[in-house]
Amino acid sequence: MFFSGISDEAGQAIETQIKAHQDLGWKHLELRLVDGENVTALSDAKFSEVYGKVCDAGMKISCFGSAIANWARPITCDPQIDIDDLKRAIPRMQKSGTPFIRVMSYPNDSKHPVEEPEWRNEAIKRMKVLAKMAEDGGITLAHENCSGWGGLSADNSNILLGEVNSPALKVVFDTGNPVTYGQDAWEYYEKVYDDIVYVHIKDAKKVNGEDVYTYCGEGDGYVREIVGDLLKKGYDGGFSIEPHLAAVIHTGQKADSDSALYDSYTEYGRRLVKIVDEVKP
Repeated sequence: MFFSGISDEAGQAIETQIKAHQDLGWKHLELRLVDGENVTALSDAKFSEVYGKVCDAGMKISCFGSAIANWARPITCDPQIDIDDLKRAIPRMQKSGTPFIRVMSYPNDSKHPVEEPEWRNEAIKRMKVLAKMAEDGGITLAHENCSGWGGLSADNSNILLGEVNSPALKVVFDTGNPVTYGQDAWEYYEKVYDDIVYVHIKDAKKVNGEDVYTYCGEGDGYVREIVGDLLKKGYDGGFSIEPHLAAVIHTGQKADSDSALYDSYTEYGRRLVKIVDEVKP
């Protein structure tokens, strides 16, 4: 088992992201944005520079937090966008030894929604193409229980993976997302457990119908119970923090200050370490 985190939630510069993880004593980080640009969209030169700094720090990249099929890419978007993203990502993942790339499974189009059967079939069709690319490239798509047809329920997630039927499509389970989607996190976790290869640690609760993100263990995401159950069952993968406290990328919420972002991130990491120490067998 190892700790990681979506490091742009500590700061935009790669140097800040690395420092936060060094302060926590962690050897892994999950790359999503660097200087506001997604890791799959960076130029080759910029990625080489970023990866060089990660290597110089003696660290590893646990996952690419891509935008593939995410909340900003509805089922009506051009599928070539995601194909191109994955084409850029695979050689970078091979070079850096990064096993996972986070994906979602296409939300419906809020302005021009399609009927559910069409949404389902198109999402599965697109994921089959992406999974074949991942399989050929020796990497794994980690499907997050978030925006998209496959994130609507644990049953949908299982149907998606079953229909795509590829060893290169697995689950990254986010402990906080079920809360914000009105689902039960524990029930969702139990249903998708068999395919979990990576875990995002987030927590939240509903307050007067609004999503309120909390430190891990203080919300309704069953963080302590899920972490404990995973470790009891022999899970040896990553726990990657995504605090959403000072800033929330998908809502446009920005931190009041760089220090607020950094401090909340590192405190979140320390609290997760404490939980793991308390629940591990």
